[in-house]
Amino acid sequence: MRLRIPPERMARLAGPLLQGWCGTWRYRVSGEEHWARSQDGSRPSVYLMWHEALLPLLWQRRGLGIAIVVSAARDGQYLADFAVRLGYLPVQGSSSRGAVRALVGAIKILRGGGTVGFTPDGPRGPRREFKPGFLAAAQRSGALVYPMHAATRWARRLGSWDRFLLPYPLARIDVAVGAPFEVGSGPEGLEAGHQRARTALEAVVQEAEWRSGAATDID
Repeated sequence: MRLRIPPERMARLAGPLLQGWCGTWRYRVSGEEHWARSQDGSRPSVYLMWHEALLPLLWQRRGLGIAIVVSAARDGQYLADFAVRLGYLPVQGSSSRGAVRALVGAIKILRGGGTVGFTPDGPRGPRREFKPGFLAAAQRSGALVYPMHAATRWARRLGSWDRFLLPYPLARIDVAVGAPFEVGSGPEGLEAGHQRARTALEAVVQEAEWRSGAATDID
């Protein structure tokens, strides 16, 4: 469903309500040592997550100046505006519109020592189907890639392409952060990185869902 409300009006109406909702969540993290490494400033970092888990992860890691790649479409702007309220830096573009602009912007941030979050199945899916464009940004900047996922059994799944995760108030959310890896040089490095990223994402999804008791099979 496409919303027709202007993004700036949506931000004024829904932003405070959503922040109050998210503020009730409780988190439990596995792999916190990997997160700490990503924040020590020694290497630029790429955070890799499926689009469905974006909201609880945005809330947990708010206020750290992390950049995220968002869709240039109106629906993507709603989420981007909320992320900006939380202290994120938007990089405009997507896999289907403005992809080159997004890649250039992400590489610039990473080469400056920053952190960029990517959803490799966004902005329109299919759900959990990998688009490897982000790996070029990690390769060209020397960034380490950190897979992560969030899950909870106390949530509603929206009827969107990604089955977007909306945890209920007071939900306990399990976050899994995987060990980082780097992308080697050349086409062979990209292909190996692609396979490593798929495997690593699958591992953190299984970890978070197992710890939370969330259903793993969603129609």
